[in-house]
Amino acid sequence: MDLVIITGMPGAGKGLLADAFRVAGIPVIVMGNVIRSETKRRGLEPNPANTKQVMLELRQKEGPGAVAKYCISELEQYHSPTTVIEGCRSLAEIDVFDDYAEKMTIIGVHASPLIRFKRLMERARPDAPPNWDVFRERDLRELSVGLGAVIALSDIMIINESSIEKMQKNSAEIVQRFL
Repeated sequence: MDLVIITGMPGAGKGLLADAFRVAGIPVIVMGNVIRSETKRRGLEPNPANTKQVMLELRQKEGPGAVAKYCISELEQYHSPTTVIEGCRSLAEIDVFDDYAEKMTIIGVHASPLIRFKRLMERARPDAPPNWDVFRERDLRELSVGLGAVIALSDIMIINESSIEKMQKNSAEIVQRFL
């Protein structure tokens, strides 16, 4: 199986790229959903404090590749030649996926902090940061688990500083490379 790994900081636009793969009929697994599901399973509200706690506990108890290991069982349900993983955050997760995949391509999505903060506020998910300080703390936490290294190893980099429409167009062009 070929894996396409989508990485980037929160609010960079990973979901828009993942949507383009879905439209093309390529399955997508969202790593953040593992954390949100586990948070709910524990009876906790999926807010920034609780998702932070669950993410760190999973990695502490099951190792730095823990979230990726949860995704492998979901990967095994697909019989597609290509599957997308959205939201990889560490080299340990890359190693888990690399052991599983025949071929792996990492796509980094980048946007500046201010643009990402505005997007997260507009998105208004329960785990969205309520203010700039919480946003910065989340960014630093994401970087502390190794997200910057994954972004640095990207085979393809998309700069997403403008409109949703432009990102959708760029995403559709990227997806064509995998069809």
